[in-house]
Amino acid sequence: MTVLRLALPSPLRQLFDYRLPAGWPVPEPGVRVRVPFGRREVIGVLIEVATDSVWPAEKLRPVLAVLDDAAVLPATLWQLALWAARYYQHPLGDALSQMLPVLLRQGEAAEPEPLRRWQLTARGRALAPDALRRAVRQQAAWDALAAHPQGLGEPALRALGVTRDSLQALAAREVVEVVADVHEVALPTPALAQPALVANSEQAAAVAAVIADLDAFAVWLLQGVTGSGKTEVYLQVMAAVLAAGRQVLVLVPEIGLTPQTVARFQARFRCPVACLHSGLSDRQRLQAWQAARRGEAGIILGTRSAVFTPLRHPGLIVVDEEHDLSFKQQDGFRYHARDVALRRGQLEGIPVLLGSATPALESLANVQAGRYRRLALTQRAGGAQSPAVRLLDIRGEKLEGGMSQAALTAMTQTLQRGEQVLVFVNRRGYAPVLLCHDCGWQADCPRCDARPTLHQSPLRLHCHHCGHERQPPRSCPDCGSTDLRPAGHGTERLEESLGQRFPEAPMYRVDRDSTRRKGALEDMLNEVTRGGPAILVGTQMLAKGHHLPHVTLVVIPDCDSGLFSADFRAGERLAQLLVQVAGRAGRAERPGQVLLQTRQPEHPLLTVLLGQGHMACARLLLQERALLGLPPSGHLALLRAEAVQLERPLQFLQRAAVEVMAAGGGVAAWGPVPAPMTRKAGLHRVHLLLKAEQRASLQQALSRLLPWLESLPEGRQVRWSVDVDPQELV
Repeated sequence: MTVLRLALPSPLRQLFDYRLPAGWPVPEPGVRVRVPFGRREVIGVLIEVATDSVWPAEKLRPVLAVLDDAAVLPATLWQLALWAARYYQHPLGDALSQMLPVLLRQGEAAEPEPLRRWQLTARGRALAPDALRRAVRQQAAWDALAAHPQGLGEPALRALGVTRDSLQALAAREVVEVVADVHEVALPTPALAQPALVANSEQAAAVAAVIADLDAFAVWLLQGVTGSGKTEVYLQVMAAVLAAGRQVLVLVPEIGLTPQTVARFQARFRCPVACLHSGLSDRQRLQAWQAARRGEAGIILGTRSAVFTPLRHPGLIVVDEEHDLSFKQQDGFRYHARDVALRRGQLEGIPVLLGSATPALESLANVQAGRYRRLALTQRAGGAQSPAVRLLDIRGEKLEGGMSQAALTAMTQTLQRGEQVLVFVNRRGYAPVLLCHDCGWQADCPRCDARPTLHQSPLRLHCHHCGHERQPPRSCPDCGSTDLRPAGHGTERLEESLGQRFPEAPMYRVDRDSTRRKGALEDMLNEVTRGGPAILVGTQMLAKGHHLPHVTLVVIPDCDSGLFSADFRAGERLAQLLVQVAGRAGRAERPGQVLLQTRQPEHPLLTVLLGQGHMACARLLLQERALLGLPPSGHLALLRAEAVQLERPLQFLQRAAVEVMAAGGGVAAWGPVPAPMTRKAGLHRVHLLLKAEQRASLQQALSRLLPWLESLPEGRQVRWSVDVDPQELV
């Protein structure tokens, strides 16, 4: 009897045995297999082939279909999957499923139809190099194919500017022909569509350092002030990798950055670019995945999950804005794409280039330990000057629409000069609170310990935590007063008040609500980059890498929100955010200015950040973390549990804490305690934080603890999860 041991998309941390029907060829590990699972059919991945099972033969259900001839993932990605599932303490079957495009999870073929590949005929090879000069497009097609005697697929030819009409015209003249293709495709030699910019001395040194060692694993931290030309360094390093016939994987934190980045890549390189992010259809994502897997796409650009994309000719991984929280998956398979990229680079034997103006403290600690090599860009590119930053003390001042008179005056002067203003507020909606002016009642969410946000278009109270929506009441439920007022300012309210104050200035609101339509953000940014006076009101969507050359003034109406958070990472996040937002000002030839409104002008974090810079602030935070044994000086895992009744998750995690403390091993248990937001979506939430000085000690403790917790009857009465290296304690 042949037994197939499968990893299935299931929350259970185990493999499942199935019987291979008699006479079927034995598949190799790594292929997808369709099997019955309960009352449904699922697709799993074959882990190993065995000759016996702990289950009697008559109880083993037969395999329904083997979907692949060979492993669906290459060997290095297979090793990466095993490592990631083990490190993040996640069921292997579910981890493998999350690594595959949706259509592959549903059983679609991993191998696409063969490409149409074009090459020169004997007659075409005999032509003189300039024989087609009078037909410019046909000459371009001949040039491209003459440079690639093995032929090129149509996507690669399109990237080189060759049209199908010109190919058909040459085919009619028997100069080119279509040949039967194979699934492995050679990359076209990447002709530069646009010459590289002239690098300054720091950029040139950074490029030279990376390309000198492209054939081995190394981690480079490119730390450059905002506007210092980090992208140009990426592009010049990428040019060397592409010229060697290898592929580049580029990870960005937000979907909104991909159109701008794709345009930059396509303007520089004439080679296929594949995109992978959640804004694409399942079909588009599968096609991009296949193009990367068979070697057709030279550049693969994507958000977090693109880190698992197979590459036939891997050469370089770039992680832009490596500090960004978006790289951490916050539910399900809770991996960190930056850290997975580092492990992948190690397995592939290729360099990993991390870029940020405000690196994560973990990355800076790795530089200090000698694990990363730091490349510094201290000057803005093109001679642009860093913006002047000024604190505005608003204690006791009467604000107009949340803005001080000094800020409004600076905005007036900026717009009169024909320049642009960015007003940053990290709250979408109209106002964060709706309250009664007479008795102090505040609207709340019936399902969460949170205040719903008041939105105006359409008018509603919307909880951003659980999604609950309702119409605002006409009168106060407590006292009956009709004097209900919004408190605080979101993007909608700022847009309204600034529109009344500056009616002549074009207004652009950039938040999740205003950019829901596909292409809306790209259209808005294209209008802004054309120039002319304008006001941009936006959330941190605007703070992540966008180049806004005409913005010379940035105003942050409230920079105090992150100063007193219960999360130990809040200070680091606030410093990064302030520097990133400030970096949108003065990126071209005109000087920039940043105004920070605060009621805490003497706060140590603001004092150090503005007086000595981000690196001094980072050193201060690293010292604090070392004293407390917190990351990167220690290692954490967060156990979360939730249920309708608070007692059940408390009791469940109390048993976990007792088990951890009894086992010892250098792991401490903090808690259990109610989560900062105890009730969310109708469930009461409890946290247990596990802390260890050594990563290995924490992993060993989790490997013992989690199977034990799964065996407890109480574990079936709560919903619980584990988060290794948590980035948010909420």
